[in-house]
Amino acid sequence: MTRRQLHLNAFLMNTGHHEASWRLPESDPYAHVDLAHYVRLARIAERGTFDSLFLADGPQLWNNLAQRPAGALEPITLLTALATATEHIGLIATASTSYNSPYNLARKFATLDHLSGGRAGWNIVTTAGAEAARNFGLDAEPAHAERYARAAEFLDVALKLWDSWEDDTIVADKAAGVWGDDAKIHPPRHQGRYFSVEGALNVPRSPQGYPLLVQAGSSEDGKRFAARYAEAVFTAQQTIEDARAFYADLKARTVAAGRDTDHIKVLPGIVPVIGSTESEALANERVLEDHIVHAHGVDRLERLLQLAPGTLELDGPLPSDLPPESAVEGAKSRYTLIVELARRDRLTVRQLIGRLGGGRGHLTFAGTPEQVADTIELWFESGAADGFNIMPAVLPSGLETFVDHVVPILRARGLLRTDYGDARRTLRERYGLPRPANQHVIAPALV
Repeated sequence: MTRRQLHLNAFLMNTGHHEASWRLPESDPYAHVDLAHYVRLARIAERGTFDSLFLADGPQLWNNLAQRPAGALEPITLLTALATATEHIGLIATASTSYNSPYNLARKFATLDHLSGGRAGWNIVTTAGAEAARNFGLDAEPAHAERYARAAEFLDVALKLWDSWEDDTIVADKAAGVWGDDAKIHPPRHQGRYFSVEGALNVPRSPQGYPLLVQAGSSEDGKRFAARYAEAVFTAQQTIEDARAFYADLKARTVAAGRDTDHIKVLPGIVPVIGSTESEALANERVLEDHIVHAHGVDRLERLLQLAPGTLELDGPLPSDLPPESAVEGAKSRYTLIVELARRDRLTVRQLIGRLGGGRGHLTFAGTPEQVADTIELWFESGAADGFNIMPAVLPSGLETFVDHVVPILRARGLLRTDYGDARRTLRERYGLPRPANQHVIAPALV
């Protein structure tokens, strides 16, 4: 019997996920706008036979400019360039349902899927924050539930658009002078609460039918949305117990939504800091923590926790009277994770900033390659994950170390493929997912 294998995704973020990574001697502070940097990372991940790589995004300028490299290249454009530099690895871009229109975004992802030979994925986000809202003419961000209601209609319209061409619409009959069959075009003619979309997409149905649908929200609204639509879920979990509970809950919700639990993959984030010995790994972690500018962390925490500037004391605990998650309209699940982390481990603000510096709430683990592999295997085999969102603290070195030293251990244990094989496969096939049937085509009856 073949052993179940991990799904690994490389989450690429400029010089690395640790906020101080750009300050290390090896780091290039301009790497975040350098195509060659991303080509190198994509090829390293492909050498490690990762299923996919992923780019985060948001329609606003993140961070105090003093803190770390800010600004980001638009991910669909960047991934289109990376499609020409790679052969096998999936290409997942973040795009917001709050600040896009279904027609244009569906067209962009269909284009990426065609140009990459079926390797496109969409990380669906609803985008929290007043800064983004004001960039699109709004005075404040829409309420959390409102953003998810819009997202659901957005997805419904996008699915109609991707299915607006049947797979065999193109006839290409030169002798008869017939290129395509108009009877196999199905305009959405959608009239809804948020969107009005009349015509069919102007791109044929793509190799995957539509891109792999990824989602990263872990709030109640987020989990309901994921159970209905998502095929892969990126999540932040600090403990294996919390990860198991999230995994079981999401799989149960998926069944309740009438879907196969194998058709949704749960990938917690992990920030591995690797050394040849445990003491070396911990020393590498301390170097990064020593480069944190705590004033930036205090400012970021106060904004996330919706506190007035100057509220937090660096060597004191979080205030005892923070509002509940229900009162938060931003990133609800991340708010709760950070507050619970601080309360559970009795962290001062300074210590909390250190814990968040590497992964913003994702699990940070310092250890040897064997210890990192052991942690991944334990979570994978104990019902906490279908794979992992690998978030190197420093790039490119952290990804290279993972591929050169952790990947061989996972392969030796039968947990990860040794190569992609001869055939070019789609991202859906890598994730063990079927190509979706076109909603306008009636499947033949079984006889």
